[in-house]
Amino acid sequence: MKTSTSMEKHGIQWTARMQLNDLDIVDDRALLSQTQQQMQEKTISVAAASATVGLNIHKGKSKILQYNTTQHASIRSQLTKKIWKM
Repeated sequence: MKTSTSMEKHGIQWTARMQLNDLDIVDDRALLSQTQQQMQEKTISVAAASATVGLNIHKGKSKILQYNTTQHASIRSQLTKKIWKM
C-alpha cells in the first residue's frame, strides 16, 4: 500500500513538511487527495497494487467523500458506488 500511495505528492498538506496520503481505519483505508485527478490516479494505483497480490477492492464498501469543492465529477472506476458531498 505504501508504494501505491506515496510515489508522488498527492495527499493533503498535514504540516509544513509532511503530506497525509491515507488513513488506516481498522481493516479499511481512506485515501486522501487535493484534486479529482490525483484521486483518480491514486485509486488506479491502489487497485493495481492490490491486484498483484490477489486482493480486490470491495465495490460495495468503496465511497467518495468530497469536502469544500465545486467539482462534481466522480472517480471513473468500477470501484466506487456512491458519491457523498459535504
